[in-house]
Amino acid sequence: MAVRALHAVSHRAFWIRLAQLNLGLAVLGLGIALMLEASIGLGPWTVFHQGIHLVTGMSFGRAMQAVGLAVLLLSVLLTRTRPGLGTALNMLLVGPWVDLFRVLPSFPQASGPALGTVEFVLGLTLQGLGTGLYITARFGAGPRDGLVLGLASLLRISVRLTRTGLELLVLASGWLMGGPVGLGTVLFAVGIGPLMQFFLRLFGNRTPTAKT
Repeated sequence: MAVRALHAVSHRAFWIRLAQLNLGLAVLGLGIALMLEASIGLGPWTVFHQGIHLVTGMSFGRAMQAVGLAVLLLSVLLTRTRPGLGTALNMLLVGPWVDLFRVLPSFPQASGPALGTVEFVLGLTLQGLGTGLYITARFGAGPRDGLVLGLASLLRISVRLTRTGLELLVLASGWLMGGPVGLGTVLFAVGIGPLMQFFLRLFGNRTPTAKT
């Protein structure tokens, strides 16, 4: 009886974590979509994805998926990061979520810099929230976040410092391909590291445990 009860608890915890993972990915996609429509510049990775979109002609979501695959391979080779279910779902689902939100008829589009700044900050916060949710579900980090976490462990420096440094490097590459840079770029570069670390700590002790 005790074994069966333990199995039931583990089974329930698994589905709670899976729901948390998918909710986090949807929230992450919503945050990125809001920042795109804020029209005050983009976060470094989004600048890079937009640059890929401009150079290749593929959709923004497809560009995210292609970059995610490349970053995943780099992460495995450099940091020995082990990809999990969360890694695969992040790579497959976030881009389509972004595209889906942006085509909604009622999706907000900023009409000026002031409203754009508000929309961007909201999107930035949601991206930090979504990241915290899906990583602490413990199915594996997404390709980009997996690289951040792997490099932070390898170099023995904080997630915040690692994320900020990588964002700046990606920003320069995206800008060279024509990705838009502005106030939002600066806000993202200095804000995403602290937000990511805050939400990882917030949700880290609240996720049920189960074997995967």
